[in-house]
Amino acid sequence: METEKRETAVHGKPRAPLQDSLPEAHHYQDDGCDLAPACLRCPLPRCKYDDPGWRRREIRDDRDRQIVLVERRESLTVPELSSRFGVSQRTVFRALQTARAARPGGTPTTDPHHP
Repeated sequence: METEKRETAVHGKPRAPLQDSLPEAHHYQDDGCDLAPACLRCPLPRCKYDDPGWRRREIRDDRDRQIVLVERRESLTVPELSSRFGVSQRTVFRALQTARAARPGGTPTTDPHHP
């Protein structure tokens, strides 16, 4: 009763009809981001603004895959890999150990040259 009056009048004056608050009623300028010129043409499977941590994880996982690939191809030591990728030796150990544990029958080890 009181609520109904409030929806139609404010301080005794008729209230203007509410504008549609759904996104379809608003102009949306698709400016994209630093990764794509427009949201609708973005190559990412998930928007970087929906989950900011997702992009950082993707970058980290890609770097770790590269560390493992270079270690296997060039048989570099942990200090050499650390220097090449600009990360700590602990980060290199972690990337190599994670990759070994993920292989079928793989077991984590602390020896980076143990296949």
